[in-house]
Amino acid sequence: MTDAKMMDENAMQTEGTSEVKGTLRQSATAPTAAQKTKAASSAKSGFTVQDLILVAVLLAAGAVLKLTVGSLLASFGMKPNFIIAAYCLAIILIRPNVGQSVIIGFIAGLVCQIPMLNATPLLNIPSEILGALVCGLLIHVPMKLGGKLDINPLINTFLSTCVSGLTFAALSVYINVVSVGGDFMVAMAAYGAIVLGTALFNAIFVQILALPLQKVLKR
Repeated sequence: MTDAKMMDENAMQTEGTSEVKGTLRQSATAPTAAQKTKAASSAKSGFTVQDLILVAVLLAAGAVLKLTVGSLLASFGMKPNFIIAAYCLAIILIRPNVGQSVIIGFIAGLVCQIPMLNATPLLNIPSEILGALVCGLLIHVPMKLGGKLDINPLINTFLSTCVSGLTFAALSVYINVVSVGGDFMVAMAAYGAIVLGTALFNAIFVQILALPLQKVLKR
């Protein structure tokens, strides 16, 4: 073997070793997809101050709307629940984890304990917790119409309102009807139309507000 061939082979070995080392160094420093996902989830491990302010503002607005606009619409046979719409909108905008969604629902249930907002004490706490739980689960489900229009707020709020409303209705019927010998299914059928109407109203209301607010808040 000539000196020239030996020099060429040594150069090729050196280049190959450098490439391997460079690849290993890049793999060690570049974050993997799993690491990025873990970092993103850990970044949302708690509420920020902006999140808390947004939840407080939306729930307060929902309470005021329920007392004013809700009472007005009730006189026309409609019974929208703006507090459910408010916490659904908050969850959709903030996109918290499931545990944080339950906390938002619990806070909403406490707000509903204001005497002017609720005729049956304590029932809203379990109903709003379940509604918020469903909302917190559904925000992670892609729902785009034609690949462009996000209808998650519409479907999410409708189902969350149904769960919350039917839970409240079942508890109320059990306490006020079944306990005195009434028929559970007959009473629930009467509540069913109200819950569906409320769910439809809330769904449209939140869908209209969610898209512009997401752009304004950059969420």
